[in-house]
Formats: sequence, structure tokens, C-alpha cells
Amino acid sequence: MRGRSDGGKKKHVIVLVCIAAVVLVFVYLFFGSSNHGASAIEYGRKLGLGGDDDDASKKDEASSTSFYVDDDDANGFTPRSFPVCDDRHSELIPCLDRNLIYQMRLKLDLSLMEHYERHCPPPERRFNCLIPPPPGYKVPIKWPKSRDEVWKVNIPHTHLAHEKSDQNWMVVKGDKINFPGGGTHFHYGADKYIASMANMLKFPNNILNNGGRLRTFLDVGCGVASFGGYLLASDIMTMSLAPNDVHQNQIQFALERGIPAYLGVLGTKRLPYPSRSFELAHCSRCRIDWLQRDGILLLELDRVLRPGGYFAYSSPEAYAQDEEDLRIWREMSALVERMCWTIAAKRNQTVIWQKPMTNDCYQEREPGTQPPLCNSDSDPDAVYGVNMEACISQYSERLMGAVHSWCEAFSTYPRTYDLLHAWDIISDVKKRGCSAEDLLLEMDRILRPSGFILIRDKQSVVDLVKKYLKALHWEAVETKAASDSDHDSDVILVVQKKLWLTSESLRDLE
Repeated sequence: MRGRSDGGKKKHVIVLVCIAAVVLVFVYLFFGSSNHGASAIEYGRKLGLGGDDDDASKKDEASSTSFYVDDDDANGFTPRSFPVCDDRHSELIPCLDRNLIYQMRLKLDLSLMEHYERHCPPPERRFNCLIPPPPGYKVPIKWPKSRDEVWKVNIPHTHLAHEKSDQNWMVVKGDKINFPGGGTHFHYGADKYIASMANMLKFPNNILNNGGRLRTFLDVGCGVASFGGYLLASDIMTMSLAPNDVHQNQIQFALERGIPAYLGVLGTKRLPYPSRSFELAHCSRCRIDWLQRDGILLLELDRVLRPGGYFAYSSPEAYAQDEEDLRIWREMSALVERMCWTIAAKRNQTVIWQKPMTNDCYQEREPGTQPPLCNSDSDPDAVYGVNMEACISQYSERLMGAVHSWCEAFSTYPRTYDLLHAWDIISDVKKRGCSAEDLLLEMDRILRPSGFILIRDKQSVVDLVKKYLKALHWEAVETKAASDSDHDSDVILVVQKKLWLTSESLRDLE
């Protein structure tokens, strides 16, 4: 009897031990995995880079594993912290995420570049977490010095330096990446290439702004955007456009340099700009088939060009004498002639076409001429998610700017901008039934550490944002009532994003 009793006790102990082990494993999986990201946050003040030093800040840091902890009379809870995304998501672009396309098994036409267009995740697949900087991240070098060099640790991708070494795109030097100003078609520097274009058009002093008459350019297939970077010295604002393709970090380098740039592609959707947005469009060996689908891509450029605007085209078709290049040149020349474009200048490897100033030429074309004029009910300024049309947009009277729905993520890399200006944007998003919290996380994603946000909105919205300051690691700089008489109820809130690093980044620095 004693032997049986001992055996029963042993079995009982073993069962208890097994149950305890299962409970511990469950606790680890549930709490440990969810807390890992949040507990990894370390403020930049440990590196002498800013942050609070008071006791309250230390308590916040210690309790950063909780998601909502403070009671609030009006809304029930105040967010205390957000989890931090895994380090592998430090360059996440939610609506241009190739992994999402694979996971959702989207059926896309690769020949039409649909895989480079925007495909946003549904709400249940969104990353509701803070995007961490890469290990060792440094505050970006300031403009204008940043045009020529950036910290390598901020964009640790050097394959383009090797791939484009013969074209002077970029050069790795120690802890920095230098940009000599070269490009696929202008190895010896964008400045000389720009002056040559101005000389072709007989502009004063070989300056491409034509005495201040040209201000907005679009550079298609821009590489690392040296063309747009060098135009800033001439008071020309250039939007540099390229897809997230095999040269996937080209736009990221452009943005780190402080050059306006956008991840996009001439595929099936209209560019996110109203008609008449640009005075010159530029393509330097951008590897685009302009003749495809009845010239629909060239017609999209025509839509965004202003009356009298230019298209500068540097490509072998403009000068080569082999049979295929001559065929492309003949067909392209015939197409732009039917679009009422004329050659403003042609020299060596570059041709510059000019768009007509009025609708007169369109009205004088023979009946049935292709491409046709767009239907009268076709709005040339309707762009967001709208398919391109193979037709000529007649002139409207509306100005310029990118169109975007802030219910979705913006097409840019994390840590792009030094300053964000949000005037009634948060109120608008809430009216549309979208999440203000998602918008704040997106604003945090695209804002650089130490960057500022200027929020102008209703008092209730500003109060809402203030509840998220600690969770987002933002700091209120100033709050004041708006002074205009038309918006007496508006409040202005200026916040600054703190620099914080994950514990993994701190270990790398040490």
C-alpha cells in the first residue's frame, strides 16, 4: 500500500509540474512576444541625443510594455505606448510592400507595371506599431551639404554604388555615401547637363528657369535624383519619380539627400497630380516604352504638363542610327506631332518638345485623328486611383499639388520629411470614418527623428493628439489659438519627434 501511495504522489507531482510548465510557456508566448518590441525602446538621451530626464519619464519607460494604462474621464483610456515593429520593417512602405502582394496572391499584369503600383493592406493586415530607425541611425546631414553626402548607416545599401560606378551616381567613402552628380546620361555631372539644356532653349545665362518663368519640373525615372537636386540652385522645384524596382533604394537616397521625390510608376493609374502641374517633364534614359498602348504614357505626361510646357527626352532613339532606334524615333515623332507638340530644340542625344499654348491645334486636326480628345465629361484633375486614358486632355482652369487620401499610407520611405503640416487633416480623416490613430502612426513613420509637425485643427482634435504624445515619443513645443478671424475655433499645436533607438541599435553602437 505504501508503494502504491508513493507512486500516486509522484504522478500527482509530475502532473502539477507539467501544468506549470504549460502555463509558463503560454505566459511567455503571449506576454513576452507582445512586449518584446515595446520593451526594446530606449530614448536617444542615452546617446546624448535628447529626451526627458525627469522621474516621470523613467516611469513611462519602465511601463512601456502596457498599451493603454491611464484612465481618462472623456475617452476611457489614454495610450501610454505603442509596440515597436521588428527591425526588419525599418524601411516598410505599407502600400508598396512586395511581401503583401505575394501573401494576398494578387493577380497583377507585370507588363503593365501593376506590381509597382499602390496596393494597400486591409485594416486587419496593417502594422499598428512604430517603425524603428536602422541600427546606428544618425540625424541626417543638413541641406545643402546633404545634396552631396549622406550617412551610410541611415541607408545601408551600397549595391547601386557598384552597379552604377561607371556613371558616377554615388560613391562609398568611409562612413558616408557621396553623390558626384552623375547620371545614366550625364556621367560628368548634372550641372553641365542642365546648362546644356538651357543653352539649347536659348534661355538667359544658360539657366533653365528662363528668368524665373519655369518653376516646377517632373523627372521620370530619376535614379538618385541628382538632376532635381542640382535644379534647386536655380529655384526650380523638381518632383523626382521612380518605382521601387531593381534599383529599389534610388528614391530612398534621393529623400535622404533632401531632394523632393516620390515612389511611383507610369503603369495603369494616373500620376497623383492634377492637370497642368509641371512646366517641364524630363526623361533621361528612363527605359519607358512611350509607344505602348496607343501612347497612353506619353498622353499622361501631356495631361500633367502646363500649356507651353516642355518634354526633354535624352535617349538613344534621339540620335542612334540603327534600324530599331530609327523606327522608334519615326513612330514617336509621328505620335507627338498628332498631339500638337513641336520640336523646340534638338542636339546630339537630347530632343526637347513643346506642348501648344492653346486648344486651337486640337480643334484643327482632321476628324478621326489619333489619339482622340478626351470626352467632355472626363475630369483631367480626377487622379487618385483613376485609370489613365489614351486621349488628349484639353485645358482646364484648376492649379497644382499631389493628391492623396490620408486614410491610406503615403508612397514614401520611413523618415522622409523634416516637417509635416496638417491643417484639418485629422478632422477630415475622422469624418471619413478612418482611424486618427492610424494617421498619427503614419505621420510618425514618414517624419524624421527631431523633425516637427505643425497641426492646426479643432480643440478636441488637438486634445486627442496630446493624449498620444508619450506613446509616439513626441514632445509638445507650443500650443496657441489660431489668429485668423475665419477660424477662431482652431488651435495650433507644434510637436517634435524624439530620436529613439531600439536596444539592438544601442548594442551595435556600443
